[in-house]
Amino acid sequence: MAKSWLLFLSLLALARLGQCQRPAMPAVPAGDCGSKAYQDTLVARYLDRGAHRISYLSPQWGQYCDSLIAACPNIAYAYQQKAMPLIKCGDYAQAFPLIDKAVTLDASRYLAYRGFLKCIFSKDYTGAITDFQRVAKLKPNGREMDHTYAFFEGACELELGHYKLAEKAFAADMAVQRGPDDQGPVHFNSLWYAGVAAARLKQYAQAQAYLQQCLKAYPQHPEANYYLALTYQAQGQPALARQHLEAAQRALIGGYRLNEDNIFYAYYPEQITEYEVTQAMKEVGR
Repeated sequence: MAKSWLLFLSLLALARLGQCQRPAMPAVPAGDCGSKAYQDTLVARYLDRGAHRISYLSPQWGQYCDSLIAACPNIAYAYQQKAMPLIKCGDYAQAFPLIDKAVTLDASRYLAYRGFLKCIFSKDYTGAITDFQRVAKLKPNGREMDHTYAFFEGACELELGHYKLAEKAFAADMAVQRGPDDQGPVHFNSLWYAGVAAARLKQYAQAQAYLQQCLKAYPQHPEANYYLALTYQAQGQPALARQHLEAAQRALIGGYRLNEDNIFYAYYPEQITEYEVTQAMKEVGR
């Protein structure tokens, strides 16, 4: 009887052990981390079929990225992907060391991206300008987030109060867009920023020309209407100023914005809210 009881306990323990054991995820065979094909296999496993199938807010996102980094620590994309949720959540202290690592591994691909993040997210305008000037030597006339490097340099110079440098940068940005035949279309946000730079230099006629071109391409552009109103106010034309402030207010209430992908996570330089419009309307009414 005692032997039967001991046998029963042994079988029960083995059964419970089997229940506790989970099938392990098959490991990717070790390979050459210098091989692009091998790196692509790992990216497909841990990102394409892993992190990218869940929310970037999930803790598992970072775990998938960590697994990829552990398998091959020289894949720049892994560090950028691990940083991306941190950037969107505003945790720049943890994000930028990862972005710096990505730049170290692949400057051609990630240096401009880091400049963009510094300009739009962390507001490190001097650092952003340095990054864009560096990458321009690697990739002349390159682009980031659908804009030229000069576009972001101009936005940074504008925020630093360097209006002549901003004017020069936006002129270069628009020249690249127009192309050798000077006939290419110019992005409405380039026209808007060029208008702001001209307004800061009190070149009101030039500012109005740029901002009106912007509004021709995008009539509901809140910022273009707002800054155009300020130029009219500066010239003593309150009726026109109020007209464009009201247009800016309607646009904002209607949900119109800059039409830039990342405005959901950060404010762009010189971007406005309804508060600025309301305050400007009070000034016009005086």
